Amino acid sequence: MILADIHETHGATFVERGGRRVVSDYGRPERTHQAVRRGVGFIEHAFDVLAVTGEDRHEFVDDAVSNLVPVADGEGVYALLLDPQGGIETDMYVFTASERLLVFLPPGVGGDLAEEWRSKTFIQDVDIAVVTDDLGVFGVHGPKATEKVASVLTEGTPEAPLTFVRGPMGDAGVTVARTDAPTGEEGYLVVCGAGDASDVFDTLENRGLNAVPFGQRAWETLTLEAGTPLFDSELSGEIPNVLGIRNALDFEKGCYVGQEVVSRVENRGRPSRRVVGLAPEAVPGDGAAVFAGEEAVGEVTRAADAPTYGGPAALALVDFDAEPDAVRVDGADVPAERVELPFVEGSERSARLPSYPS
Repeated sequence: MILADIHETHGATFVERGGRRVVSDYGRPERTHQAVRRGVGFIEHAFDVLAVTGEDRHEFVDDAVSNLVPVADGEGVYALLLDPQGGIETDMYVFTASERLLVFLPPGVGGDLAEEWRSKTFIQDVDIAVVTDDLGVFGVHGPKATEKVASVLTEGTPEAPLTFVRGPMGDAGVTVARTDAPTGEEGYLVVCGAGDASDVFDTLENRGLNAVPFGQRAWETLTLEAGTPLFDSELSGEIPNVLGIRNALDFEKGCYVGQEVVSRVENRGRPSRRVVGLAPEAVPGDGAAVFAGEEAVGEVTRAADAPTYGGPAALALVDFDAEPDAVRVDGADVPAERVELPFVEGSERSARLPSYPS
């Protein structure tokens, strides 16, 4: 049975992300969210994936992105691609995997980025291939994620964030990387060949410690509670200092596109805006105005009824010195209390949790 059929037999509904059809939920996403928080769940991720090969692959990618790309096999990094004004064009994970770099990107980004990078290789020995359709990628998240992965992977789990091991999982060969905890829980990426994806789904669900499958709706509420900025809702077009995602930047790194703008903001001590958590009395829509008294000071980037937090929660971009106290919901201003992020303390803290210089 192909993986799409397995999703449907589990009662999945679907949504489009970057031109890709992904699972929205399998029914009762709030209950699934809680199951992940209490134990462990897994999701099929819709990453676009590039494979970068050639003698100059490391130098080429390292020169293009905002963080140092490791050279050792089995190590990775979270990084950004910036435009000349310092705005985020995309975020990514880059892993050094033997004779190639694997670049994991938001869905819909891979094709254009591959073309852009190919146009810049000049005389360098670099080849960029889109390998999205060759791979299956799953995320395993929850306070029992390590126990789950260890129960089905004979090689043991990677200990350090953004490192990976290879080994068998059921009848499939997989690569398993520890994540940077975007859900606020222990987390792993499981990468397999596309032809093995159905078997890996079955292994994650039914073998060893059982895990519950979940979709995008639970992913978005889990990452919201963890205070993790996501590409579509928070990152796209923003300067990284504004988002406080300091794990994506190496401020002493050699020149890359947009570095001058990012460094200038950093040297001023603080950006003009910041990401905050709000607990409004009702769920606002994306882009809803945020107020401090009578003054509009920002906008909501993402909001939902957060199942573990137990009520409406929102991330917002606001003026740095503002103390917001209301958001607009259905044309009316409703009270909103500022909340320190994360909304929920899980088994690990997200490495992307916004942080600002004092």
